[in-house]
Amino acid sequence: MAKLSIKADNLFFLSHHNPSSLRPRRLQLLPAKRRFDFRVCCRIKETEKVNGAQRVDGVLTGLSVDEIDRTAPLSDSDGGLSGNGKLGFDGNWPPWKNLPQRYKLIGTTSLAFVICNMDKVNLSIAIIPMSHQFGWSSSVAGLVQSSFFWGYALSQLPGGWLAKIFGGRKVLQVGVLAWSLATAFVPVLAGFLPGLLFSRILVGIGEGVSPSAATDLIARTIPLEERSRAVAFVFGGLSVGSVTGLLLAPPLIQNLGWESVFYLFGLLGLGWYLGFQFVGDGQGSLAAESISRSQPVYVKKTWNESLKDFGGSLQGGSLKDVPWKAFFRSPAVWAMIYAHFCGSWGHYTCLSWLPTYFSEELNLNLTEAAWVSILPPLASIFVTSIASQVADGLISSGVETTTVRKICQAIAFLSPAVCMTVSSIDLGLPPWEVVGILTGGLALSSFALSGLYCTHQDISPEYASILLGITNTVGAVPGIVGVALTGYMLDITHSWSISLFAPSIFFYLTGTIVWLVFASSKPQSFSESN
Repeated sequence: MAKLSIKADNLFFLSHHNPSSLRPRRLQLLPAKRRFDFRVCCRIKETEKVNGAQRVDGVLTGLSVDEIDRTAPLSDSDGGLSGNGKLGFDGNWPPWKNLPQRYKLIGTTSLAFVICNMDKVNLSIAIIPMSHQFGWSSSVAGLVQSSFFWGYALSQLPGGWLAKIFGGRKVLQVGVLAWSLATAFVPVLAGFLPGLLFSRILVGIGEGVSPSAATDLIARTIPLEERSRAVAFVFGGLSVGSVTGLLLAPPLIQNLGWESVFYLFGLLGLGWYLGFQFVGDGQGSLAAESISRSQPVYVKKTWNESLKDFGGSLQGGSLKDVPWKAFFRSPAVWAMIYAHFCGSWGHYTCLSWLPTYFSEELNLNLTEAAWVSILPPLASIFVTSIASQVADGLISSGVETTTVRKICQAIAFLSPAVCMTVSSIDLGLPPWEVVGILTGGLALSSFALSGLYCTHQDISPEYASILLGITNTVGAVPGIVGVALTGYMLDITHSWSISLFAPSIFFYLTGTIVWLVFASSKPQSFSESN
């Protein structure tokens, strides 16, 4: 650590055009008899990294100034300094002003996913007073709720393709605008069933293109060693949205009517759309340049090569045909497809039927069942942050990416399988212990955000959005088939263990086997394979 004192009298510029004219020229920026003290940090390793490309004639680079100590206050008239001691800057407002651009994009994308699930869960609560007002039967109410998944399933592949052509940023903007407008129009169309179904399908389409758009955005802007945290932060917004929606919807409905939920949540999405216009584009080069110097060479090479291939396919506006045959010839892609189906079966069936299970099987009243339903997504927020840190830490320490993804996904599948098995066996456990066991298992399933949901970007940043569109299309099927089949089996068997838990346990276990055997995160060039 060295301390360097520089007086304004001693500051001068050297002209590199005429060496004979080397004479001091006073700086008008700082007045005389003013002194700035700089503490300059410089390590030998850092000086060794300075190469010829970093040197500029007459300029010394690589100095880290960590403190500026003024011996006397300066006014604006003395030297153009503002009261905070900085030259020509307005301070650090807003707080995110100096954040890297990719962090701003990831933060706003996560906020979009919060609003996404708020608009998804609002109908599950508002459907009760709506059914009473319009005289809907259970079948009509089920039809209204399932119409969301029609649009969600149909938009997965188109969303991935559009994200590849126009970029995930633009597709995400359009998706949020579409589902927000459709949400706000629900009270207007509620009395006309075809119009209401169409609005819910449009909500599903808007939310359906969002995962592929976010995957494309992450693939463009986030390097490998930050990817688990980025995916967890973005898709973790879904859990935050579920908790927020379930907390806000009941008091809004009780005090302002069920219409208020759709109006207010729709306005939130429109506000996000307008605010996102002010967030600049993040470039892939920012992600490449942000890779830590301590990162192993093979990781940087893998990311840089993949990013180069990805960027090359987007330049000039000409796109190569999507290599569908190469996708479906890859065992890793089939592992992702089946794993996504298995995870969605457990997620969607539990999301739809656990409140009823808590009420009927555990004899909780409706208020208790509603509050208990918040616990799994609330616990998932905590688990997600831990899982992403662990995954990125292992990758940064040199553990093979495929190994990390397999470990995380195995935890995501085996944990709920074990907890559902314990819950389905009559062990005489009190209701709140059963609730705690199921909450823990479903929360640990969030490890999938550092497993399956990162693999699309790992194997091909170029086609990440399309690959997620493929797997998410298959993953939407349990939302249509699994939820209805669970109710049908419950009517026949009157057993929650057989109807709800047994199928989920089966898919969790078989999904684990397929994932451990065939999954891979090694980068693949599908275009060359085709």
